[in-house]
Amino acid sequence: MRLSTKVRAAVCLTAAVALTPLALAAGPSSASPTDPVNVAAQPVDGSTNVRLDGQRIILGDAPASLGSAEVRQRSGIANLAPIRFPAATSAVVVDYTAGTPDLSTAEVDVRALVKDRWSEWTTAKAGQPTALPAASDQVQLRIIVIAPPQGGSPWISDVRVQATDKAATGSRAIQAAPLKSRVFATREGLVGGTTANGHVITSRDHFVALPSRRGLANNGSGNYSVKVCTASRCAFEPVWDVGPWNTKDDYWNPSATREMWKDLAQGRPESQAAYQNNYNGGKDQFGRKVANPAGIDLADGVFWDALKLTDNSWVDATYLWTGDGGRGTVTITSGYLNLRSSASSSGAVVGMAGKAAQVTVECQTTGQSITGSQGTTNIWLRVHAGMYVSKAWIKAGSFGAC
Repeated sequence: MRLSTKVRAAVCLTAAVALTPLALAAGPSSASPTDPVNVAAQPVDGSTNVRLDGQRIILGDAPASLGSAEVRQRSGIANLAPIRFPAATSAVVVDYTAGTPDLSTAEVDVRALVKDRWSEWTTAKAGQPTALPAASDQVQLRIIVIAPPQGGSPWISDVRVQATDKAATGSRAIQAAPLKSRVFATREGLVGGTTANGHVITSRDHFVALPSRRGLANNGSGNYSVKVCTASRCAFEPVWDVGPWNTKDDYWNPSATREMWKDLAQGRPESQAAYQNNYNGGKDQFGRKVANPAGIDLADGVFWDALKLTDNSWVDATYLWTGDGGRGTVTITSGYLNLRSSASSSGAVVGMAGKAAQVTVECQTTGQSITGSQGTTNIWLRVHAGMYVSKAWIKAGSFGAC
């Protein structure tokens, strides 16, 4: 068991009755950058399989699940609501007390609101400055607890955060354009299984898995989404699972700031290097022999329906949260949204966008009038060359004409 030291500005989690599963929230607060920020425990969307015991956030009782990484683990996520500072800061210090019995792990992640979008999650080492991708006056904390199928349950308590002017390394700046890389895609399947964010996989589902929790979206959210394309079709999908192969391989980040495998080039998955070049002895982070170079897993609806794949294949993946640019959010209650070859429902289907996914928006044009969740409109958005969606189903601002 590891106990962290304490820092001066504290975020105190109030005691609450034990519930499982229970979501945790930190109510929005404000103070001077060096004053304590008090945080109350209350439900918040996106938390899964955690419970409260006094001031400790403990892994819940859900059984181990077999996710995309094909490693059985018990895992839980506790989201705390955003904390607002009175002035922008480029780094924060997070501290906490952790209990990690029986080969389990417990960590606190942090992200910042930059240009009205949340940055990627970064693991905050207790008591050390954690750099933000850009100066921000609003941050959010997330607790991740993971354990083997049998044994004790990890926990975290006494979470504290403060803005700091101390130098911090490891910042991943948001780029002008999001990273795109060519990676090998495999089909996840596992219908009825549970993903890393608590989503229960359905038939012909729409989501993807990437091998790091840094880009893992909350269940039902698409704030971390990817665009996956073949030569003729594209899919926009939320990142709802972790895998394949690794769980700490954020290969879309610059080499210096990757969680592991810092000697690999940006955009190159460790599994690909292991398979093609015998990197790490041809093994993944768990010591398993890598049998294919997969850097992304696709749910069945993405694999079979959106991209029309019949076998594992190389695709172009764009990690939308890593860059700026026009965005919209798919606002449907279930299923998927068709991408059309023209600004009309009679246009050929050339791809799909999953529920809650973010889509890139290049420009807008007029076309067939459509009624959807955002009202009735004849505005269509071009989301990729030769691919359009009606704005009736997309929550987005206005864009220049195509």
